[in-house]
Amino acid sequence: MAKRDGGEVFRITGARQGLADDVRGRQRRYIISMTVRTLSVIAAAVLWNVERHVAIVALALGILLPYIAVVIANAGRESAPSLPSTFMPAPVRPALGAAETSGDADTDGSHGRN
Repeated sequence: MAKRDGGEVFRITGARQGLADDVRGRQRRYIISMTVRTLSVIAAAVLWNVERHVAIVALALGILLPYIAVVIANAGRESAPSLPSTFMPAPVRPALGAAETSGDADTDGSHGRN
């Protein structure tokens, strides 16, 4: 029996990620977004009299980020992965090349005529 190296691995289940893992991931993304928002509001307050342009950008980020974080956190669960096809086509084997004849053929093109 030949050993198969580098064979393709198939996923045999269409199960999605567990609900607890999904909720944990959403909470983690939301907390990271809110941390960035808090830091941007603090940066806007600190930089307001120093660098007003940077403070305005940080304030805009602090205003827009909660909306984006809520939309991301409330997005639906990931779609179920598609199952592999049950039909496995046979591997295509290259056709043999045309056989060349040698030895008995006349090379002068007369085909046995004198």
